[in-house]
Amino acid sequence: MRMTGAGYTVVVPTAGRASLRALLASLDSGTGPAPAEVLVVGTPTETPEISLPVRVLPGGTRNDGWRAANTEWVVFLDEDVRLPADWRERLTVDLTALPARVAASRGHLVVPPATGGRRPTEDERRDAEQAHGWSLADFACRHEVLAALGGFDDRLSAPGADFVERLRRAGFDVEHGARLALRPSRQRGFFASVLEQRAHADAALLRRKHSTPAAPLGRHLLATAAGFAAAGLAVARKPQGAAAAGAAWLGLTVDSALRRILPGPRSRAEVARIAVTSALIPPAAVFSRLYGEISALREKPRTPRAILFDRDDTIIVNEPYLNDPKLVRPMPGAEQVLRRLREAGVPVGIVSNQSGIARGLITPGQLAEVNARVEELLGPFGTWQVCVHGEADGCACRKPKPGLVRQAARALGVRPRDCVVIGDIGADVEAARAAGATGILVPTSRTREEEVRSAPHVARDLVEAVGLAMGERSW
Repeated sequence: MRMTGAGYTVVVPTAGRASLRALLASLDSGTGPAPAEVLVVGTPTETPEISLPVRVLPGGTRNDGWRAANTEWVVFLDEDVRLPADWRERLTVDLTALPARVAASRGHLVVPPATGGRRPTEDERRDAEQAHGWSLADFACRHEVLAALGGFDDRLSAPGADFVERLRRAGFDVEHGARLALRPSRQRGFFASVLEQRAHADAALLRRKHSTPAAPLGRHLLATAAGFAAAGLAVARKPQGAAAAGAAWLGLTVDSALRRILPGPRSRAEVARIAVTSALIPPAAVFSRLYGEISALREKPRTPRAILFDRDDTIIVNEPYLNDPKLVRPMPGAEQVLRRLREAGVPVGIVSNQSGIARGLITPGQLAEVNARVEELLGPFGTWQVCVHGEADGCACRKPKPGLVRQAARALGVRPRDCVVIGDIGADVEAARAAGATGILVPTSRTREEEVRSAPHVARDLVEAVGLAMGERSW
């Protein structure tokens, strides 16, 4: 699809910084197609008078922003970036005529170097490092893909890398655009480096979603253990042990401080800040990680992290070995419930057995055309997991085996146990059970009585099934 001048909405999360005014002014004064709307989400102190349409969503998040947008593209900008005059023109070039497989475009962040020939401060070095990570400071994404994947995970302190990983697992690509955005380094608060250790709480969640190994705490753990040991031994009146533990803590703390001080300008203010925070960072990191691990273990989602649907006789009317896209007909209520789930930010996917390919009754190309027609009628799905094997092939993916459910959960970045699987026959709920997910049966004329009796949860229709999954009715 080609983007027009009104083809994108800008979403700016704000914490009320004064830099918001400068960002909006630079966006307003640029050349090239203007955004359809600028949505400011969060707690702005004030917004400047500009010619672009601006709407404020108090207390909102990025997810609230894209859900309020109704354009093909949504562009996320951090409030502390500045845009050159040609940013809108370059954005238009970046997004126009991108292939469907490219779901997002990332701009280049430029951090100005230190001035006056001095060495960069720790804040400036950190800003330069973050510019090369998966920041959402200048990030454009197709609205329909945001809806299909449920948007960003608000549980994470920095959701960019997680979202890109989910995009890729769902089969989409991210391209680097030609546009540039300036990110001036800002002076952080005295304890900013300590507060940043809250990111360690994300480790357990990211490991659960993507099997991402947590960064080793190593020296932080040693310094924390030595510090607490020194304090405990001192209270127990064991001076030699307390002195040894204290010396270990001091050595680790001084080494950490020097690693941070030496690359910088070594001003009195920075040396003082690093000296104090180097003692506080290790326990902050350790306890943040511990908090994240405990939170992950105790988490019990009130609503599913994802809902997976069988295809035939669940979201579309069953036509045996369907090979003609013209025969695709949605099941009653399918469009309604899928729209509702996407608006609620719940990722949706398909898990479907299609043995017609193994039997030679349909071709892979025909299957792709039928599935494309399903998305044309019912909207995008975050993942399609299809088994094309026959019953005698002995594969691990064909329902009632758990392979499809596990693959879909992995693609959506959730655990199988946090998924609900909705289908019309026993194999669907058995696959859910085998994968550790929750299964809901929506019986049709081809559902056997024994399948209904053995199903853990039964709904009269698709609308009721989704209501059960979303907690609107008791199981």
